[in-house]
Amino acid sequence: MFGYLTRRNFLAAAPSAGLALHSAASALASPASELPALLGGPRAKRGSFDSWPKFDLTEERALLEVLRSGHWYRSEGQVVRKFEAAFAELTGAGQVLATCNGTAALIVSLNALGVEPGDEVIVPPYTFIATVNAVLRSYALPVFVDTDAETFQMDAAKLEAAVTPATRAIVPVHLGGNVCDLDAIGAVAARHGIRIIEDACQAHLAEWKGRKVGTYGSTGCFSFQASKNLNSGEGGAVLFNDEDLHERAYAFHNNGTGLRKAAGSFGYSSTGANFRLTEFQGALLLAQMTRLKGQTRTRSENGRYLTSMLREIPGIAPAREYAGATNNAYHLYMLRYDPAAFAGLPREKFLQALNAEGVPASSGYSPLNTQEFLTRAIDSRTYQRLYPAARLKQWHEENQCPQNDKLCSQAVWFTQNMLLGSRGDMEQIAVAIRKIQAHAAAILKA
Repeated sequence: MFGYLTRRNFLAAAPSAGLALHSAASALASPASELPALLGGPRAKRGSFDSWPKFDLTEERALLEVLRSGHWYRSEGQVVRKFEAAFAELTGAGQVLATCNGTAALIVSLNALGVEPGDEVIVPPYTFIATVNAVLRSYALPVFVDTDAETFQMDAAKLEAAVTPATRAIVPVHLGGNVCDLDAIGAVAARHGIRIIEDACQAHLAEWKGRKVGTYGSTGCFSFQASKNLNSGEGGAVLFNDEDLHERAYAFHNNGTGLRKAAGSFGYSSTGANFRLTEFQGALLLAQMTRLKGQTRTRSENGRYLTSMLREIPGIAPAREYAGATNNAYHLYMLRYDPAAFAGLPREKFLQALNAEGVPASSGYSPLNTQEFLTRAIDSRTYQRLYPAARLKQWHEENQCPQNDKLCSQAVWFTQNMLLGSRGDMEQIAVAIRKIQAHAAAILKA
């Protein structure tokens, strides 16, 4: 399992042991006399973190090649097909379907698996809204399972209690590039005959027991939106290991026309919509993929190193990984902050102090399960017609995720581009936090 190096085993674990230990020790011994930037001291972070996205002539040539070809959408060109084949090889999936974005990937998956109005879909409350929006667009009922606050992932121990006869699918989210407990989730799904849709939109090249995420469920969904580790501005993909399921998904994403075309020029095999990826986006993705393995390795190494330092700071708890997680993709570096270890400094003030040190940080998600948009959707005429009043009443009564509520008040995020720099960058993050802790009382009064 990644992370959690101690002072005792750090020497044995580091490739350049003596130098690494000295470097880490220097970072951990930030002088308390040095004022934080918020109080007029120097910034801990020298310069800025790596910008995003990364690109060069590789992307420019790829885009110009599509432009000059005159074949700009997938039915005319071959670029999207080449990307799908390359992504299948990279992830070990049997088939890949590119979509216009990650939300579309989720919608396509739900449709291909036959999720309909009246069905229930289990989701986590700590995720981006798209996970739930896709369920709502299918007019299924999103049922929330509380978060394991230590890992930021769906708590698989609470999953079984959420299953009902109407449960059609489970959508675990590999949040931030960390990995859900796929063994435990898979066992519950198998016992009840429920399909799994992996939301791996933030988890490019993350692994569970040496196998890429997105290949464990009936489908696996990815996003290539601008912030993602693999980026085409907008874009997405669905992974399959089932040719018939792939065919149904392809037809739905292509306005009802599958790969096994229906007879006639305008014959259709199903209903559908237009969720196609363009050739331009496919070209960008192929170019970006040339860097993905190396960038993932850098994030992983820096993430582990940062954890080895931050876990020694009282009040800072980096996200824990399950034993089966063999690679964290680190789309986000996530930790929990305890104000009690910082003289009662509120998280908002801690974030302000971090940003002043040149270390951009945010508070992450708010509780998704209690937001007003969701209450309006469940109380709408549509849901009132589709679901018995007793079931909706029960949904409101049981829609409680106390661990997630607590996590949302503690979480601190760093974005993936911050992990693309040097070990010195990671040390400066640790220095910034130690400076803030040493002067927390003064910052509180400022």
